[in-house]
Amino acid sequence: MNSEVRVRFAPSPTGPLHIGGVRTALYNYLFARKHNGKFILRIEDTDQARFVEGAEDYVRNSLKWLGLDYDEGPVKGGDFGPYKQSERKDIYKKYVDKLLDEDNAYIAFDTQEELNSKRAEFEAKKSTFKYDAATRMQMKNSLSLRRNEVKEKMEAGEPYVVRIKIPENKEIKVEDVIRGEILINSNEVDDKVLFKSDGLPTYHLANIVDDHLMKISHVIRGEEWLPSTPLHVLLYDFLGWKDSMPKFAHIPLTLKPTGKGKLSKRDGDKGGFPVFPLEWNNPEKNEIFKGYRESGYFPEAVVNILVLLGWNPGTEQEIFSLDELIDAFSLNNINKSGARFDPDKAKWFNHSYLQKKSNEELADLFIPILKEKNITLEKEKVIKIVSLIKERADFVVDLWEQSSYFFVAPEDYDKKVVKKKWKEDTPEIVSDIKDILQSASEFTSTAIENEVKKYIEKNELGFGKVMNPLRLCLVGSNQGAHLFDIMEIIGKEETISRIERGLKTIKK
Repeated sequence: MNSEVRVRFAPSPTGPLHIGGVRTALYNYLFARKHNGKFILRIEDTDQARFVEGAEDYVRNSLKWLGLDYDEGPVKGGDFGPYKQSERKDIYKKYVDKLLDEDNAYIAFDTQEELNSKRAEFEAKKSTFKYDAATRMQMKNSLSLRRNEVKEKMEAGEPYVVRIKIPENKEIKVEDVIRGEILINSNEVDDKVLFKSDGLPTYHLANIVDDHLMKISHVIRGEEWLPSTPLHVLLYDFLGWKDSMPKFAHIPLTLKPTGKGKLSKRDGDKGGFPVFPLEWNNPEKNEIFKGYRESGYFPEAVVNILVLLGWNPGTEQEIFSLDELIDAFSLNNINKSGARFDPDKAKWFNHSYLQKKSNEELADLFIPILKEKNITLEKEKVIKIVSLIKERADFVVDLWEQSSYFFVAPEDYDKKVVKKKWKEDTPEIVSDIKDILQSASEFTSTAIENEVKKYIEKNELGFGKVMNPLRLCLVGSNQGAHLFDIMEIIGKEETISRIERGLKTIKK
C-alpha cells in the first residue's frame, strides 16, 4: 500500500460527463484534499471506436467550473504521465507478454461471427455463453490449437486478442472500504479480453497497469465496476503487485427520481432537469443537452447536491462549503444503497445558495439580464429591488420574473383578482389614494405608508379593501414585494400614471 494518498478520476471520452461521473470525481477530490494527497485526472481513451470529439475538453471544463482542480493530468502534466491512455500504448505490451509467458493469459483468434454463433448455440439451450475454463477448449485459441497453428496464424497477421486465463474454482477476496469483504468464486468470472487486435489494451488491463505505475492508493469508483473487481484483483496478483494493490471503494448508483434504476439523460429530458454539468452540443447527432450551468445553478450548489447523493455527514447539516466538505468527508460515511436524485431538492439547494449571496453580488448577476431587455437602472436601485424579491427566487433568471413589474407597467390585470377585489366603491377609494400620493412632499416607503394608513383609519376601511386594488393597479396581480417599497422605487410619477391607467382600464 502506498503511504501517500493518490486517487484518480478516469473517465472515457465517449460523450458528456454525467452527474454520476461528476460525483465520482467529487468524492475522489474530497478524499485527496482531506488527506493532503493528490487528485489525478486520467483520460481512458483506449476505446477508439466510441471516442467523441470534444469530450475530453468537456471533462476538464466541467471540473474547472465546479472548482475541482486536479493536481496531475492532461495539459497540466505531472511526474507519472502521459495521462491519456492512447499516449501510453507502448507501456502495456510488456505486461501482456508477462501474463502470456507465465500462462496467466492466452491468445484467441475467434472472429465476431464465431463468437455470435457460439452465443446463439447456448441460447438455443436456454443457457448463457461465457468464455471461461468450461468453454475455452472449444474455441479457437492458443490453448486449444497446436503450437505450430498458433505460429502460422500470427505470422499470417490473423487478428487476435489476448484473454486472461481465469483459474478454476478459486475463491477471490475483494476488500472494499464501503462494502467490507466480498468473496467471489473464480468460476463466476469469464476470460475477459485484455488486449485487442488494434494494439490497444482494454479498460481492464490499462486500468490496472496505470493505477500501479501512477502509485494510486485508493480506487474510488461507481458500483457498476464491482463485478470487474475480482478480475482486477487477479491481475494484481498475476503481475506481482498484490502488496501494492490500492484499496477499493465502490460508491452507490445515482438513481432516477422514482428510485428505480440508474439516472439517465432521458430522465432529465422527461423531468425537465439537467443531468450534465455543462451544456453538451453534438452536431453529428444533432443533440443539445442543457447543463447545470446553463440552467442557472451555482457550481457550489451542484457540489452540495451531488455530495449528499450517497454520503451522509452524520449530522443534520445540509449546506456545506467546499472547505467544510473536505473537513467532514469520510469514505466510511458513504451508503451502500443507491441514492435517489430529487430535482426539487436540487432547486432547494440552489435557492439556499442564492439567499446566501449578498444583494450586491446578485445585482451584478441581474444587471446583464436587464441589459438584454434594454433596461438601464442605477446599481443602487437594482440592489434594493433584489433585496425585496430574492426570497422568492430559486435562480438568478427568476429575479426578472419576480421583479418585472418594477420595470414594466402592467398591460392587463388578473381577472380573478379584479372579480374578487374590485368593488363598486373601489374607483373612489383608489382616486382618494392617488390624490394623497400626488400631494405627498416626501415620497419614501415609510412616509407614504403612514399617509395611506391615516386615510384607512379615518374612513374606517379594511386594509385589504385599499391595498388589494392599489396593488392591482401597480403590479397587475396580487403578487409582489411590499407595496410602498414598490412605489418608492418606481417613483411618484410612475406610481400616479399606473393608478390612473388602472382606474381607466379596470372594469368590474
